Amino acid sequence: MLTAIFLTSIILFTVAFFTYGRFLDRRFEIDDRRETPSHTDYDGVDRVPAHPAVLFGHHFSSIAGAGPIVGPIIAAVAFGWAAPLVWILTGAIFVGGAHDFSALVASIRNRGRSIADIARESMSPLAYRLLLLFMWLALVYVLAVFADLTATTFVQDGGVATSSGLFIALAIGFGLCINRFKIPVLWASLVFVPLVFLATWVGQVIPVSSSWIESTLGVSPAKAWSVALIAYCFVASVTPVWILLQPRDYLSSFLLYASMFLGLVGILFGGFEVQFPAFITWNSADLGPLFPIVFITVACGACSGFHSLVASGTSSKQLDKESHARTVGYGAMLVEGLVAVIALGTVMMLAADDPLRNQPPLTVYGTGISRFAAVIGIPKELGFSFGLLALSTFILTTLDTATRLGRYIFEEFFQLSARRARYLATLATLALPTVFALITLKDAQGQPIPAWKAIWPVFGATNQLLAGLTLLVLAVWLRKLGKR
Repeated sequence: MLTAIFLTSIILFTVAFFTYGRFLDRRFEIDDRRETPSHTDYDGVDRVPAHPAVLFGHHFSSIAGAGPIVGPIIAAVAFGWAAPLVWILTGAIFVGGAHDFSALVASIRNRGRSIADIARESMSPLAYRLLLLFMWLALVYVLAVFADLTATTFVQDGGVATSSGLFIALAIGFGLCINRFKIPVLWASLVFVPLVFLATWVGQVIPVSSSWIESTLGVSPAKAWSVALIAYCFVASVTPVWILLQPRDYLSSFLLYASMFLGLVGILFGGFEVQFPAFITWNSADLGPLFPIVFITVACGACSGFHSLVASGTSSKQLDKESHARTVGYGAMLVEGLVAVIALGTVMMLAADDPLRNQPPLTVYGTGISRFAAVIGIPKELGFSFGLLALSTFILTTLDTATRLGRYIFEEFFQLSARRARYLATLATLALPTVFALITLKDAQGQPIPAWKAIWPVFGATNQLLAGLTLLVLAVWLRKLGKR
């Protein structure tokens, strides 16, 4: 049954891309004769045309984050897998895909402006500033949650930390090769993509020890990694997109494709049976009622307001041709939906009383990927580490993209245009995540809890409210253009 569900998902997403995707192309009158903002407003830092494969890698990696993995696992454990699966399939095709594609096209038709700036003509100055503030705070939530999740991953597996560091160095080298030395993307990929996978193995050979961090720095390894990640976000936000953002996201996408391949092979040939209940309860003691909580918990993978910030923030400024919008905007959403289905699969094959269901989503996903990888002879320890590395790659990409987006919105809010303003805007965006990284949050009983666990419910609700606001803005924009 697990195989049938997965194959059906692939077929539905493929058919949707070539039918509903083409319908969206026609509705928005996609035409390559229109120049995109990456050409009309080229600046060498943020507005730089990207190869469609590179931009797809950036957009897919950025919108994914931990959302399509953490959200479906949390929802499936609480309510059963059936409701999240239905929402992922219908949401990605008809809601999330249209949301992402529309936001991307609206932005490129408005010189790469953000959704808030597009809505500015139809809003009062106060409402416009409140929308900007709301979007900025949503990005702060993203940074606080994902920095904590990544730090947790690095503490759990020091090899993932080593591999991630090597991966960033490889991305800089790749960016220099294709942009400064003008080496074709294909030839550079043939060299750097294998090196990325080699870095996965090297990380396990030379892991960063958490005990060494604690004894040397005298601080909690998780807090040390959180601060280091925030420092990385600062650098990634202020440097030109071609040297780190574009190449890192492109190379990271291959790790994500590989994890999806392992999921595909494991599900098709592993003989895993669906053991976890399809339905558990209408009302979870931890989360609340199935409706609407399932829509809030499973955001990425079905419909996510954060995607509109990526589409209208970074991707619209790098789109080379309008015809690439369907692949980047709509196609990436469908692939993310498939990632969410694989994440559900790691829960579906658990026994109802499996103690793993009480473990953090990171552990559930890593264990599932290790079981899928074992089908083709990959040792479970290496498979588990690879699963965590793929997940941390998702998150790292989202971190640097979210920081850059926060910088854009901060600059827009205060009307900052000087080149050096990006440093101030980045520091302001990272201030609150730094505070969350340094303090210890507690639950109602006074017990310490991870930052991501405390913030995730707020992030989920904020994220879906942002999606609703984005769709409202897009509807008004289309109406003003005389379109239905």
